[in-house]
Amino acid sequence: MALFPFCKTPAGPVRVRRIQLVLYCLLLSLIIYFLNGRKAAVSVESPHPIFHALGMDRTDMPVIKATAPQTPLETPWGAPLVWGDTQKSARRRAKFAQEEIRIGLLALVVGTYAQYVQRFLSSAEIHFLPGQMVTYYILTDNPRTLDPPIELGPERQLKVVPVAELPGWERLARRRMVLLADVIKHPISSEVEYIFCADIDQEFMAPVGEEILGDLVATLHPELYGMPRNAFPYEIEEVSSACVEEDEGDYYYTSELYGGLVSEMYSLARACSLLILQDQANGVVARGLEESYLNRYLIDNRPTCVLSPEYSWWDSALAPDVRVQRLVSLGRKCEAYDKQKENQCKM
Repeated sequence: MALFPFCKTPAGPVRVRRIQLVLYCLLLSLIIYFLNGRKAAVSVESPHPIFHALGMDRTDMPVIKATAPQTPLETPWGAPLVWGDTQKSARRRAKFAQEEIRIGLLALVVGTYAQYVQRFLSSAEIHFLPGQMVTYYILTDNPRTLDPPIELGPERQLKVVPVAELPGWERLARRRMVLLADVIKHPISSEVEYIFCADIDQEFMAPVGEEILGDLVATLHPELYGMPRNAFPYEIEEVSSACVEEDEGDYYYTSELYGGLVSEMYSLARACSLLILQDQANGVVARGLEESYLNRYLIDNRPTCVLSPEYSWWDSALAPDVRVQRLVSLGRKCEAYDKQKENQCKM
C-alpha cells in the first residue's frame, strides 16, 4: 500500500493535482518536524514560494509553521524538571511559601576559594529563598576569610564550621563527601529540614525560590543538557565504584548545586564517601572525582526534583541559552578565560 494514497488518484483537473502535490509536501514537512521533536502549528504567514509556482494564493491552503521545541517540565520517571518562570514553579513556590521551613545552604571554603565568600553570601542574601529561614554553613580552614562579617536579613544566620586544611583540589574532592556527612549528622540534622550544597565560586544572579525544594534535588550539568547519552562523562572503568554501565543513566548532574531533605542528603553523602574511600584504598581515582560518585548515586536513587541549567550556568560555548541565569559559576568563567588567553599566546 502506498504511504500517501492520495497521490495515486486518477488524473483529474490540473487544480486537483496541484492541491495533491501541496498536501504531499506539507505532510512530509509535518513528519520532519515531529521527528525533530517539534510541534506544528497552523499559521497565516506568507505562503511558501511553491504556492506561487503552482498558481495558488494563500487562501487556497493554510501554511504550516514550526513552533519552538517544548521545554520539558518532567523527567522520564515523573519528577518535576524545574524552570523558574513556569506556572508549575509558581505553584510550588505558593505551596511551600505557606509553610515555615528551615533551610541550610552549605559551602566549603579552603585556600584561594576564600576570595569568593563575600560575593557568594551577598548574592544569596538577595536571591536565595528570600523570606525563608536560612542558615549558611561555611566549612573553612580559615574563619578570618569571613571578615568583615556580612549583614544578614531577618531569620538568616551564618555558622562557621572549622575544618583541617586540605591542600590540592583532588584531595579536597575526595574529602568533601566525608565532611558533608559529618556536618549533616551534627549539627545540621537538628537545625534545618533541607540542606543544599553549593560550590562557593558561584554568584546568585536571579531569584532561586521554593520551587527548588524536594526530597532529593539534583541539577543538570549545563554543558551536557540536551546531549546524547554517549556524551556523558560517566566513569567507565569497571574497577571504580563509580562505574556506570552503557545502559544506565538518564541525565548527567553537576556537583555545583544539589540538596534535599537532611535525611536524604545524609544518605547521599554517606554512600558517596564510602564509595570514594573504597576506591582510594584500591588506588583508583574516578575521572570526574566527586561528581562521578554523585552521578552513580543519583542513577541508583533518582532525584525527586531536577533543576534545569538555569540553576547552574557558566559562560561556555556548550552551555545552552536559558532565559534566566539564576546561579552562575565564577570559577568556571575564570577557567574559560584563562584557557582563551593560553590559546591566544600559543597562536
